[in-house]
Amino acid sequence: MRRIAYLCALAVLAIVLLPACDARAQPAGALHSEIRAAIARGAIPGLRRPGFSVHAKALARFYAGNGHAPVWFEGSLARPVAAAALAELRAAPGQGLAAEDYDVDWLEREIRAIATGTAPPARLAHAEVALTLTLLRYLSELHLGRVRPTDAEFRYAVAQREPALDVLLGRALLHEQLAPVIAAAEPTLPMYARLKALLAHYRRLAAQPIAELPPLPQRVKRIRAGEHYLGTPQLRQRLRLLGDLSADSDDGDRSLFSDAVVGAVRRFQERHGLSPDGVLGRQTLAQLDVPLAARVRQIELALERLRWVPHLPPGPALVVNIPSYRLLAFTDLPASDRAALRTRVIVGRAVRTPTPVFVGAMRLVEFSPYWNVPPSIQNNEILPRLMRDPGYLAREDMELVSKRDASVTTAVSAQTLAALRAGTFRVRQRPGARNALGGVKFVLPNTMNIYLHSTPSRQLFERARRDFSHGCIRVDDAPGLARFVLRDQPQWTEPRIEEAMSSGITRTVRLARDIPVIIFYTTVVVDAQGRASFLPDVYGYDRKLEQALRARGAGAT
Repeated sequence: MRRIAYLCALAVLAIVLLPACDARAQPAGALHSEIRAAIARGAIPGLRRPGFSVHAKALARFYAGNGHAPVWFEGSLARPVAAAALAELRAAPGQGLAAEDYDVDWLEREIRAIATGTAPPARLAHAEVALTLTLLRYLSELHLGRVRPTDAEFRYAVAQREPALDVLLGRALLHEQLAPVIAAAEPTLPMYARLKALLAHYRRLAAQPIAELPPLPQRVKRIRAGEHYLGTPQLRQRLRLLGDLSADSDDGDRSLFSDAVVGAVRRFQERHGLSPDGVLGRQTLAQLDVPLAARVRQIELALERLRWVPHLPPGPALVVNIPSYRLLAFTDLPASDRAALRTRVIVGRAVRTPTPVFVGAMRLVEFSPYWNVPPSIQNNEILPRLMRDPGYLAREDMELVSKRDASVTTAVSAQTLAALRAGTFRVRQRPGARNALGGVKFVLPNTMNIYLHSTPSRQLFERARRDFSHGCIRVDDAPGLARFVLRDQPQWTEPRIEEAMSSGITRTVRLARDIPVIIFYTTVVVDAQGRASFLPDVYGYDRKLEQALRARGAGAT
């Protein structure tokens, strides 16, 4: 939808494009030749990123349409639309981008120098092409991001071919209105607009002076309700600034860790991925001490990742945000991101078995499933266990399946262990109360063998940090998720779903339509009520995105 909207938003500006370009065209002269030569050279000295191989064809098309006449200058003076373009580029930080990436200062200096009337045609041509190139870069990076998703641990497919930015820019210039094309280039997910607003808010907060929080007293590990802490006044100031403590809260005793402060600390903890116990401990204090400038940078990284989200057809979608340990089900994404279902999840363990970040399509629901044990778990965990304890297979309601003829045995012997080591047998767990997948499995075909499922082990959902799986995603409210994905099939009522989950008889149901499943990773989330959460970088992917952005050096195109 975002790319369709991007194209349609400016379609009305195309009516008189070519005639207007022809009207502006002039006989080829020195300036026109210099513009043609600047494009042919493939680099503009002075720019932060001189080379432009990525946009060379778009630039050539843009200027070929009007005989290589300038569009930003009339004589030696910049047209008003050039000032509007520089203003839009100067506002790039509002999108979480950096104005310096778009050479605004250099362009302004060149325009001023050219305005004296003494600049040679080559200099004017360089400034002319540079401004067009910079806007093409800005539109592209606003629309699709500055780095490839795969450079930052996202297994998202390379985005579909971007719209003809040169054509869109030409249409906007025709009416000297750049704002519509820039607005249409933004991601259309509502979360993007909320993050932009949060970015502006946190920039204002970061500019304010704020008192440091003193450390906890020696030999004191935590401050609880009713206790005294000399840093309570500074803590109140910080919590008010962040919106967790009401502005009119006043407890009289300035050092008292009062009920109002406890409630504010609990709200802060909930928003920062901590156990919301209302106790001021070292972890909570560490999160309170994070500089607001660092929070600004977190928001900027979140905006960058939203640019990678591929086009979604209108309709239902599931989103799992790994740092949130949450699954959200939407009935009509991207038009509305008010969730119809919210549930906790358990994701893959950091470092050892992280859940891949990818986009899939849920097609099947499997009730009372078998668990076909992945080879890595079979070889590294189950086989060594069976060698020590042959009775483990029966206790866990498992069986061995021949890959040659699909025959099944429960015998653990030297022969079957050798077959497991050789890879000619595999392990599976029968449906039932002990099954690791619980009563339902949600299938989204992929090469990584990742799926969503219920689980008989409930206690881990109570943890604040929930990266415990081998990579698949355990769903807390699995019955609720089953009801959501089967809601177009009225025969699947709540009682029938519950019965199918507990029957012990495997049954596979095809969904009425594929449902996109977006496995995402962002450490900043703003909900529909405007409540912001800053989450731990559990997989270290913020750091990897920072590295990818730094690696995008001056030679990048």
